[in-house]
Amino acid sequence: MFDLEKRHLKSIDWPIVMILFGLAVYSYIGIAGSAAGVDKANQQMLWYAIGFMLLIATLLFDYRLYYSMSYVLYAIGIILLIGVYQTEPINNATSWYRLPGGVLFQPSEPMKLFTILTVARYLSNKADDPERFRYFYQLIPAGLIVAVPMLMILVQPDLGSALVYCSILATMLIVGGIRLKHVLYLGTLVGGFFGVMTLLYFYKQSIFFKIIKPYQWDRIKFWLNPDLEAMGRGFQLKQSLIAIGSGQLFGKGIDTPTQASFGWVPVGESDFIFTVIAEKLGFVGAGVLMILFFFLIYRMIRIAMEAKDPFGSYVVAGVVGMLTFQVFENIGMTIQLMPITGLPLPFISYGGSSLLTNFLIIGVVLNIGMRKDTLRFD
Repeated sequence: MFDLEKRHLKSIDWPIVMILFGLAVYSYIGIAGSAAGVDKANQQMLWYAIGFMLLIATLLFDYRLYYSMSYVLYAIGIILLIGVYQTEPINNATSWYRLPGGVLFQPSEPMKLFTILTVARYLSNKADDPERFRYFYQLIPAGLIVAVPMLMILVQPDLGSALVYCSILATMLIVGGIRLKHVLYLGTLVGGFFGVMTLLYFYKQSIFFKIIKPYQWDRIKFWLNPDLEAMGRGFQLKQSLIAIGSGQLFGKGIDTPTQASFGWVPVGESDFIFTVIAEKLGFVGAGVLMILFFFLIYRMIRIAMEAKDPFGSYVVAGVVGMLTFQVFENIGMTIQLMPITGLPLPFISYGGSSLLTNFLIIGVVLNIGMRKDTLRFD
């Protein structure tokens, strides 16, 4: 049943494992330094311990098993997304199941992995066909696999998580060999959509605000100009910028009371945890965190390039696209580079659903890397 051998253990990408330990330290510092305090940080470390156990569990089986199970996992994920609509909204979104013990489970998180596996299976089945992307309609199956969960998550509503699925699809199609003309077609469609939305905003706002919710539009407005309201909807971003700036080069120190620890940075343990880290550890500490993310993504790209089959390459490509977008968006929104979307910072933000899903995903990536070599007999 199990397919783990000594030669596999020697092939594990140990730098990725060490990076995860480094991210755990940053997670603890960020959560403990926020208004959530040490208790939440300790709870996060418990999730980390469970996460490492899940990672080990994913290494026990040949990753081709995930190829065989991809459709079943995808179906389970869709069922969970449908079921979440029957739950009570939390923060005006029906995105979580309430589990015993007060634990919240967000099905959109594991659905990311299930979607990556399913798209990778579809693309790998076409890998030997040189005409696989000759016509635009040949992209439709992969697009539909991603569109179904993405639209269901949009309805919750959770725009940030839905955008992650776009980054997954884009990365996997690029690695899969999408043609330049099709990229131009897609770019034209996206550009046309924004053009139509611009016209609707200026000439038919009644239709515009049926498509774009008022709170979503407010996020764009106050991203561009957080000073529109002194203590209103731009407050969160303004406090983030003040806190990050006050960290200066080396930060205020881990034990020093700060804006974040007094609660002036809202949701500092989750969405704005990078703000807390930058205030506590300064430019240098925040820079080291970004370097850790850079090397994590770099190591995964190497695994994708060395994978023994297209399925493995496509899976890791999807993971790279997912993590890169989430890191860029989360850090970007804290420094006014991107609009605020509520996406967590992978492995850093407080939350079990996101952290455990990311551990499962990294486990699959390590699984692909450690089985990249095929035994040969002379």
